[in-house]
Parts: sequence; structure tokens; C-alpha cells
Amino acid sequence: MSSGFTMDSMKGQGGIQMLLTAEQEAQQIISSAKNLKITRLKQAKEEAEKDVATYRSQLEAENQKRIAETGGASGANVRRLEEETDAKIKNLKESASVVSVDITEMLIKYVTTVKV
Repeated sequence: MSSGFTMDSMKGQGGIQMLLTAEQEAQQIISSAKNLKITRLKQAKEEAEKDVATYRSQLEAENQKRIAETGGASGANVRRLEEETDAKIKNLKESASVVSVDITEMLIKYVTTVKV
């Protein structure tokens, strides 16, 4: 009976050893899968950052283009408005100089006329 017990013991130890080996292999598979997942996540993050940078630079370029397009038109508008304003000021000064003599005479008349 003791030899039969020894045989079962050896089979049991062999089975335990197989289980331990299988567990180690499973841990290695899980570990390499985790490492692969981490590597893929890092790659995805880097690609996403590149995409964001590219998109951001495209938006900035479009914005600069719009600023340049409207900035030129805005400068032309400013010049046009300045010219129109100068012309209006000149017209007002001319009108004032023509009317100022009449206004001065009217003011002097009212100030010097005494009502009794």
C-alpha cells in the first residue's frame, strides 16, 4: 500500500507542478497582454495628440487667413471713413464761415437792441 501511496503522491506532485507551470505561463501571457495594451494606448495617445496639433494648426491658419482678408478690407474701410469724415468737416467749416457773418450780426443786433 505504501508503494501505491507513493505513486499517487508523485502523480499529485506532478499535477501540482503542471498547475504551477500553467499558472506561471498564464501570468506571463497576462503580463505581455497588459504591456501590449499599454503600448497601444501610448501609440493611440501620441496619434491623437498629433491629430489635435494638426487640427489646431489648420484652425489657426484659417483664422489668420480670415484676419488677413478682413484686416485688409477693414483698413480700406478706415481710410474711406477718414476721407468721408474729412470731407464732411470741410463742408461744415465752409458752411460755418458763410453763416458766421450773419450769425454774428444777428447776435450783435439782439444784444444791442434794448426793448422798452
